[in-house]
Amino acid sequence: MNALIFDCDGVLADTERDGHRVAFNTVFAEYGIEFAWSVEGYSEALKTAGGKERLQVLLTPEFRRQHGISDGEVDSLVTSWHTRKTEVFVAMLADGQLPPRPGVRRLAAEAAEAGWSLAVASTSAHASVRAVLKHVVGADLARSFTLFAGDDVKQKKPAPDIYLRALAGIEVLPSDAVVVEDSEIGVRAARAAALPVIATWSTYTGEEDLSGAGIVVDSLGEPGGPHLAVTTNRSHLPIVDAVVLEHIRGLLTSSKVGQEVGE
Repeated sequence: MNALIFDCDGVLADTERDGHRVAFNTVFAEYGIEFAWSVEGYSEALKTAGGKERLQVLLTPEFRRQHGISDGEVDSLVTSWHTRKTEVFVAMLADGQLPPRPGVRRLAAEAAEAGWSLAVASTSAHASVRAVLKHVVGADLARSFTLFAGDDVKQKKPAPDIYLRALAGIEVLPSDAVVVEDSEIGVRAARAAALPVIATWSTYTGEEDLSGAGIVVDSLGEPGGPHLAVTTNRSHLPIVDAVVLEHIRGLLTSSKVGQEVGE
């Protein structure tokens, strides 16, 4: 059996700049913290995978002194802030503030119809991932997905743990699965799990090194829509306006051939 595994943030929807960042800043304001992540500042924060981990990095000794936070409060504050941030973020999705990225629902439906397993492997919280997935593909198709997220693993991307967990959970070999990612650390995580990758760069990741992916495009696109920007295509099939299941099959074949010749 084959499988198609999606990252969540930046892949299903472009959620980081106008979603998670805004939700975090809302929480800071609610807790009386005179700090807000700028667009540029959050780009730097995204080098750390996982929302809780991002908060841990933010709460330096200097930050704690400036905001009157004791050392003993850090863990409980991180948990409280992250829980509240997830609530705010889910409400933003429900309000339709974060549109789905092109082609995700179409490609997932095509794979499901062909009998492929579907999964999401993300470092975000389960509640956020479920909300984004349902928002993007609809409740019916979302039930076809297996979710792996947040606290399912100890080591976040670029460690391969979340993808290894997903492979074990859906009982698929790396040679039979393809990942859709948007970031350098995501591509590195998937490749470390020996998985071929399609990369669709997002707001924050257009300048990142996505060269580990076998296909790199600006989005998954829609048939009849605008032509895609294609910087890498190892499927050996032309990509014009949409990435379709045949491209994924071609990438799998190309990856298997590469492994056989020792690439």
